[in-house]
Amino acid sequence: RSGRHTYMSVSTEDITAFIQRFADAVTEHRRLLTRLDSAIGDADHGENMNRGMQAALQRLSGDDPAAVLKATAMALVSKVGGAAGPLYGTGFLRASKAVEGKHELEAADVVSAFDAAFEGVAQRGKSQRGQKTMLDALGPALDALREAVDSGADLSDALRSAADAADEGKRGTVPVQAQRGRASYLGERSIGHQDPGATSTAILIATMTGDDDLVARAAEDASDKEPEEGPGVDDDA
Repeated sequence: RSGRHTYMSVSTEDITAFIQRFADAVTEHRRLLTRLDSAIGDADHGENMNRGMQAALQRLSGDDPAAVLKATAMALVSKVGGAAGPLYGTGFLRASKAVEGKHELEAADVVSAFDAAFEGVAQRGKSQRGQKTMLDALGPALDALREAVDSGADLSDALRSAADAADEGKRGTVPVQAQRGRASYLGERSIGHQDPGATSTAILIATMTGDDDLVARAAEDASDKEPEEGPGVDDDA
């Protein structure tokens, strides 16, 4: 299964396969996501995302990429608890609206979808980059994707650049103090832990490449602290 997918354009079948790969990756790495969330959140990100993506697989249908993305969005909103459902749901929904009416997505369309997703998540979460959220992976990925496409790279290479940037952004959340969500209540104690939302976002973007090695890298934990040492695990303070 390890390898890479080469895209000239993205079809409905490609989008469907991507959703399947992301669902598989979430299932495989759900314990990691929950472990990360146990340190600075509610210890449920992995299970919530797994439930949502399994629901998405049951709803995967549609005649064009926008319909598949919208079906995924609706499943995530209805099945994922906490902040992740509305945020991921908004991201997928905004992406779907950005590509409405298109049966094949060119590189510029994928950039538009990323851009719309980023803006939607930022608005819904009232957040911005640098606040230890999923935007710290999604934002750099958008920048890298746009730069690669603008420089003439093919879509496959552009997506790999996006995955590289998302992974770097995910790792960059470790020394940051959280400013949004449950993690923000911990103040300086959130420092040293990798953000679970940025991690699932890095996994999401890595699955777009079809390269299992990039997915495995996205699922690595670069935290400076173990959850057992941090807040959120039997912490009465």
